[in-house]
Amino acid sequence: MMEPLSSDPMEGQRSLKDRLAAACSFTALRTCFPILTWLPRYNLTWLKMDVLAGLTVGLTVVPQGLAYAEVAGLPVQYGLYSAFMGGFVYCVFGTSKDVTLGPTAIMSLLCSFYIGGDPVYAVLLTLLCGIIQTAMAFLRLGFLLDFISYPVIKGFTCAAAVTIGFGQVKNILGLKGVPQQFILQVYYTFHRIPEARVGDVILGVSCLFFLIMMTMMKSTLRSLEDNPSSLVQAARGIVWSFATIRNALVVIAATCVAYSTEVMDYHIFTLTGKTAKGLPPFSPPLFSETTANGTHVSFNEILLDLGGGLAVIPLMGVLESIAIAKAFGSQNNYRINANQEFFAIGLTNILGSFVSAYPVTGSFGRTAVNSQTGVCTPAGGILTGLVVLLSLAFLMPLFSYIPKASLAAVIICAVAPTFDFRVVRQIWRVRKMDILPFLVTFLVSFWEVQYGILGGVAVSGLMLLYVVSRPKLKISDHGVVVVELASGLHFPAIEHLSEVLRTHALHVSPPRSAVLDCHHVSGIDYTVVNELKDLLKQFKLHDVSLVFTGLKLSVLEVLLAAELPGFIHKDSMEAGLQTLSNSPHSD
Repeated sequence: MMEPLSSDPMEGQRSLKDRLAAACSFTALRTCFPILTWLPRYNLTWLKMDVLAGLTVGLTVVPQGLAYAEVAGLPVQYGLYSAFMGGFVYCVFGTSKDVTLGPTAIMSLLCSFYIGGDPVYAVLLTLLCGIIQTAMAFLRLGFLLDFISYPVIKGFTCAAAVTIGFGQVKNILGLKGVPQQFILQVYYTFHRIPEARVGDVILGVSCLFFLIMMTMMKSTLRSLEDNPSSLVQAARGIVWSFATIRNALVVIAATCVAYSTEVMDYHIFTLTGKTAKGLPPFSPPLFSETTANGTHVSFNEILLDLGGGLAVIPLMGVLESIAIAKAFGSQNNYRINANQEFFAIGLTNILGSFVSAYPVTGSFGRTAVNSQTGVCTPAGGILTGLVVLLSLAFLMPLFSYIPKASLAAVIICAVAPTFDFRVVRQIWRVRKMDILPFLVTFLVSFWEVQYGILGGVAVSGLMLLYVVSRPKLKISDHGVVVVELASGLHFPAIEHLSEVLRTHALHVSPPRSAVLDCHHVSGIDYTVVNELKDLLKQFKLHDVSLVFTGLKLSVLEVLLAAELPGFIHKDSMEAGLQTLSNSPHSD
């Protein structure tokens, strides 16, 4: 399933028994079940580090899961429903020791555009995303991600950071009834500032201040002197530990404050409110629903409502996760299997839909925590999953006292690093034209995120097509016209090449012979051959010659099979120039 395609010429001659034996070999099993590559070597040292990392990530994902459910427009418990399945599935099928799967800010934002705050839509979307991602793994469709360029990705993530971050300002201010659409959200948030609740503002700003302070303290640890004393080292460890679980500390402290005020019958803060108790039931997602007013919504109607989300969310899910896995694989000197990552994410979403999860992907922030804590294998995800399950089993009644302002502070600090406008300067330095897809994606995403991504991909595609259709040509004069192709030759480019040859060789007086250097051309198609046939006829009518040089064997075989009239080819440019210099019609 996950094995690379075989290139063995004897493959077709193998018996069915031999093929089954190869498919069931230990190497094949290790490819399908990556856990078999590290489990036989598992030891006590790895266990200690995995337990530490798993618990640390667990304390990070619980408050983030609650917060991201708010972004998705769902009750907070759905964030935790989505946070535990990935740890168990990825432990068996994942190929990165660092990646943690679960709810993320960007995936939550994307879901919010399509599910309309309806848990039935969210859970069914999870199942469909998982099926699509798993099918992509089986069909090896990972190449589709190659058409989403880096400027498009950065444009989307920057726009998502602004949208998510500003979307939480209303919770910091304690405002209700603010529209979800970004432009309207900006207008009504500023318009209704006089209605802000003082308690929410004070708590939200205090949480933001604490989170920023802890983040800055953690970042300064890297710049301190090496070889510190044991006391300094212990102090660093304490600061690092508190900074790593800062989200949990903020939520716990804010919940305690809110609970105290509620007990004294002072309703100062806007709370998350009633939450479902206990673990989610293990059951298949609903394929239809009946709304509160008695309207029946069929499966086909749900599919129509989800619309473009069935393409955008699966693609962005695997794109985000694989990009994270590759980054940490490069940092920690191991390689991932992208196709297997597709499968792991897809299976996580399929199984997650049976426990009421909404779509998940890899989390950069939690993966960084996992790596920095020293995780050794994906087994750390099991501990993370257990922390989430214990929280669901025993702490859900307390979650109803969590102030929304504290969750908003967690979200704002989580997405702030993804707004990196320094990338604009970097893109400008490397290639100024790449600013265009970045800006299209960034600006249009504020209207509709799927149109922002599609617009950026379309602009990138048009730029790519322009490069293919207008290859760089080096034109020189050696007594005859010499045209050197600086890149390949495909059918969109043949008209441009033909026009250049006509302009410089045939539409001059007198007409001139030409040499076409093709040593960069690795393949041609029928359209190119057909245009070259017409071009050779035109050269013959003008009583001059066109000589091809540097042809690769595969290209030469195609041109010879086409039986082009007056076709002349030489191994090198020098040989082509020599041939024309001996011709009476060279100029």
